[in-house]
Amino acid sequence: MLNLQQFISSIQIELFNIMDVLSKNWHFGFISFGGPPVHFQLYHKQFVEKHNWIDEKLFQEIFALSQALPGPASTKMLFCINYIHGGILAGFTSFLLWSLPGALGMFALALGVSKIGSTLPEPVYALLSGLNAATVGIIALAAVQLSEKAITDKITRALVFSTGAAGILYTALWFFPALMIAAGIATVIWDYRWLHRLISPLRRKVKAYRRPNQENFTARRNSDVETTAGELAMAPTASGNDTNSPLHIRNSILLDERDIGLEAIKEAESTSLPGTRQSPTENTSPERTAPSRIQFNVLSWQTGVYITAGFLLTFISVLVIRASLKSPPRGVALFANLYLAGTIIFGGGPVVIPLLREYIVAEGWVSSRDFLLGLALIQSFPGPNFNIAVYLGALTAAGTSLSPGMGALIGFLGIFTPGMVIAIAVMGLWKSHRERRLLISLLRGVNAGAVGLVFTAVYKLWQIGFVDVDHSEGSPLGGDPWWVVITATSFVGGAWFGLSAPFAILLGGLMGIIWYGFTKP
Repeated sequence: MLNLQQFISSIQIELFNIMDVLSKNWHFGFISFGGPPVHFQLYHKQFVEKHNWIDEKLFQEIFALSQALPGPASTKMLFCINYIHGGILAGFTSFLLWSLPGALGMFALALGVSKIGSTLPEPVYALLSGLNAATVGIIALAAVQLSEKAITDKITRALVFSTGAAGILYTALWFFPALMIAAGIATVIWDYRWLHRLISPLRRKVKAYRRPNQENFTARRNSDVETTAGELAMAPTASGNDTNSPLHIRNSILLDERDIGLEAIKEAESTSLPGTRQSPTENTSPERTAPSRIQFNVLSWQTGVYITAGFLLTFISVLVIRASLKSPPRGVALFANLYLAGTIIFGGGPVVIPLLREYIVAEGWVSSRDFLLGLALIQSFPGPNFNIAVYLGALTAAGTSLSPGMGALIGFLGIFTPGMVIAIAVMGLWKSHRERRLLISLLRGVNAGAVGLVFTAVYKLWQIGFVDVDHSEGSPLGGDPWWVVITATSFVGGAWFGLSAPFAILLGGLMGIIWYGFTKP
């Protein structure tokens, strides 16, 4: 009887958690426009500021963890927040609410695109370019807002800049995760002051070598100052209080006296013993305390190890089957390619685009025009950018025995499964070690590196934002000032006037149509 009561009680708790998740997450799948950086801002407002499910430190930890693991970053973060709050069933419920609306929309789009000709009407290209330009402005604003939270000291400021710049200069599948790992290592070295310990003896030797010369120079200068001051006191025409002296002489003497005082202060500071005066921002690391402990409804780390082992077995099996078949069926090849992509993608939506282009377009399954069209429209759809795999899966099935619906389902499962399974497996291990100072420092650097890569995403989307009949591969938005104005409008509108992301994107599309009306006959 007691077991039955416990079972009923657990069912009631699960139902309560599900209803709670429904009430807090149902709208995300319909309003989350603008890509991962905007999604993170929505999560912060909903779960930190409004409902207090997690605190600011825990939010930053989950953000860094989501960026550090493969798969869709914003999807994993939403899943992990709900997973922590209500358990694994609540996490999966939030995932479906989040991803299905956009996935269904991209599937419908694929059905429409498969029936159109090789080119689109010019007003449609103008509409898509306006949508892309507005999206770039929204993501740029989100990048600035995220950096304000990620930057806590000089090292994180440097990491945000350096990772963003490095991501712009070089692109490779391994490079983005390597940048984030390097950023985490950099903060560990900084927080534990390992470089300070190496440099401090050298600095002391340099100061010890320079101090005798500085003391001799100071003594000579003080002697000259005393002599000059005595001569000035004896010369009535040189007195700053002598009203018969010319004004410019009196002012110059007063400035000289103030300069002497400033130099004396600087000299006193420079000749202080090492350690007597330190800059709190440069020579002391801020206190790193772990967030307060909360109740985590996640699996144990032991279970996570078993899940990780099972995932690795399935991953190897998929690759072996794919390699062993000379002419694999389209469905098998599609799932294998997307399963591999979902496993090796770090950094979320901005990284998935070039990789899927390699795994889908290079295979000859989808044309470059259709791929770029999907890229332009996925920015205007709510939910995760990984939903483009649904669109590509449906188009890949065209002309084969595979139905478009089955192709879309294979695309959805192939791209999302690896990241979600890995997130479930890692959460238990993270729960056990999240209060260790080393892990906190590491995640702080990963967080800063991930924010820097958001600025990289802004640049890459800018470079392919304009599409027309002659530029089906995409070209930079800077080719026409009007697209720059649209980008600035969405950025300034969101930053200063509270313009919502969906409205900003629609406004961008409308401005694109206006551009077409004025520039085309």
